Amino acid sequence: QVQVAESGGGLVQTGGSLTLSCAASGGADNIAVWTWYRQIPGKQRELVASMSRSEGIRYADSVQGRFTISRDNAKNTMYLQMNNLKPEDTAVYYCHVQDWYYLDSWGQGTQVTVSS
Repeated sequence: QVQVAESGGGLVQTGGSLTLSCAASGGADNIAVWTWYRQIPGKQRELVASMSRSEGIRYADSVQGRFTISRDNAKNTMYLQMNNLKPEDTAVYYCHVQDWYYLDSWGQGTQVTVSS
C-alpha cells in the first residue's frame, strides 16, 4: 500500500505564503486520486484541493484563486502552494491518496498556523 508523508507546514503571517509537499512511496504509480484535506480541532475534515484523471483539479470555494495543487510525477510528490493566507486557513493539513484499487492512504498531517 502507498505511504505518504507531508512536510512544509509552519507559522506565517496573514497574507503570506507556504508550500506543502506530500511525498508518496510504495506504489505511487498506482495512485489515482491525490487530495489535500485540512482539519480544525472540533470540526470535520474538509477537502481543500484534489486532482485526478477522472475529475481533473478541484478546489474548495474558500481557497479558489489562492491555493494551487500540483504534482511532480518524477518525484512522486504532490504540492499545495498557498498564497494570501488568512487566519481561517489555520489547520492541520493532510495528504490523502487513493489508488486504482480504492485503497486509501493518509499522511500524519502538518500544522499550518496563520497569525493575524
